[in-house]
Amino acid sequence: MNQVDENPEFEALLNYLKQNCGCDLTGNKCGSLMRRFQYRMQQLGIKNYGDYLEYLQSHAEECAPLLDTILINCSDFFRDSDYWDYLANNIIPQIITSKQPDERIRVWSAGCSSGQEVYTLVMLLVEALGIEQYLQRVQVFATDIDKDALKQSRQASYSQQQVADIPNRLLSKYFEQTEQSYIFDSKLRRTIVFGCHDLAKDAPMSKIDLLVCRNVLIYLTLATQATVLVRFHFALTDKGFLFLGKVEGLTNDSRIFTPISLKYRIFAKGQKLSLKDHLRIKPQTLTPSEISPLITQTHIAQAAFFASPFAQLAVDSNSRLLMANDRAYALFNLKSVDLGARLQDLAIGQLINLTACIQQLEQSCHLLRLKNIAWVRESVTIYLDIHITPILDSEGKLLNVILYAEELD
Repeated sequence: MNQVDENPEFEALLNYLKQNCGCDLTGNKCGSLMRRFQYRMQQLGIKNYGDYLEYLQSHAEECAPLLDTILINCSDFFRDSDYWDYLANNIIPQIITSKQPDERIRVWSAGCSSGQEVYTLVMLLVEALGIEQYLQRVQVFATDIDKDALKQSRQASYSQQQVADIPNRLLSKYFEQTEQSYIFDSKLRRTIVFGCHDLAKDAPMSKIDLLVCRNVLIYLTLATQATVLVRFHFALTDKGFLFLGKVEGLTNDSRIFTPISLKYRIFAKGQKLSLKDHLRIKPQTLTPSEISPLITQTHIAQAAFFASPFAQLAVDSNSRLLMANDRAYALFNLKSVDLGARLQDLAIGQLINLTACIQQLEQSCHLLRLKNIAWVRESVTIYLDIHITPILDSEGKLLNVILYAEELD
């Protein structure tokens, strides 16, 4: 029996946060979690969990400061600089040399907090590849469970104290100085896809070459750590690397990763996952008896999307490009910097009026098919049938759109 089971008032508090604040904390270490709750309660002069739950129920605005206290957002540029030096000098060059010159590199900053870590990563990648190669080849994903931290990450605005550890050469190269802050380069910022993501509950990314997750696992229970590490294994390519924090290691069952440098917390993808491991990857919405033999439709759909020989693009309801597979990159001359851009602002926007299509999808929710669309690529005209499929939420509201381009003979 754990501390939560022994304290029904605290359990009720966690359930309230899960249902009303969108934050599931059940995988966090109970002792440290209770201390953080108590710290916030002391600030308000509240003595017990039951009274604090009543306070939350009558003060909806309390969720934000509570989550700021609970979700420890501690991030610095080049934190543990010798670790980043090792990554820059030994791991990033390996990733680059393992790829074909035009092959994409996919990077995931998991638990990116207020953004310093992911921008450190971007600077190192640009230094290694050069700006043009970076823009053409690199995809960066930055995720966190804290929506407020993600907002700070997207803004990329930092005080003089926050940028103090950045070498002057890099600071002047990658940041614009204003009267009150330093703002990370906007062109490079647009290459990063930010998203809210629960490492223990949500489906992981895929085909990742470098996964950076520093000082997150230490706040999770051993069981949750094991689940997250299995998901990280799934996310990585066969030659992918995992970069952890200075005080972090792997759980006892660490066969799925091979240490490259224990000193610098760098690990390579190890043994293949067992069936038991695969069951840990699924989004945590089903009971064990409800698990599909196919493990998870999410991962199958994601794998099919990227592996398809036909060009496929995912676009949100505001016409912004979320992701594209290799064939789409080649056919429509896309670059990593295009992620997040409106389709109307890209060359592919000449093909279709996506805004009108989305309006039609919102009304009908049925697949659209545009026939015999001419597309000029490298001075050659080819013809496409474009299928536009709506992705709906549980209430039938349009979330995203998948575009599938069929090249006609």
